[in-house]
Amino acid sequence: MTTEQVANRLVELCRMGENMQAISELYDTKVVSKEMPGYPNSVTAGKEAVIKKSEDWYATVEEYHGGQISDPLVADNHFSLTMKMDCTFKGQGRMQIEELCVYEVNDGKITEEQFFYTMPPQ
Repeated sequence: MTTEQVANRLVELCRMGENMQAISELYDTKVVSKEMPGYPNSVTAGKEAVIKKSEDWYATVEEYHGGQISDPLVADNHFSLTMKMDCTFKGQGRMQIEELCVYEVNDGKITEEQFFYTMPPQ
């Protein structure tokens, strides 16, 4: 798959709520996932670890109120998109989160992802 095909497929799956399927289908076994410094799981390496990190995050969501994913912007073997989420988290209340997501693709698989966001005050 080309970078554009990977980007479009990721967006398609995420818009359908199939985020875990996206990881399973599109991520390299040696993928590296980077969160903002100082946040839990700031660097996670390996597809199985990224799956676990995602499962752990979903377990913190009490209710999902909606979200939005932009179309991807592709440049060579990178693409970016924005995600907006409106969630109620267990023990933390309702939050609106907006993040910039940047991905690197090599040999038709996502090999790195990095997220940029600011969490609302709690």
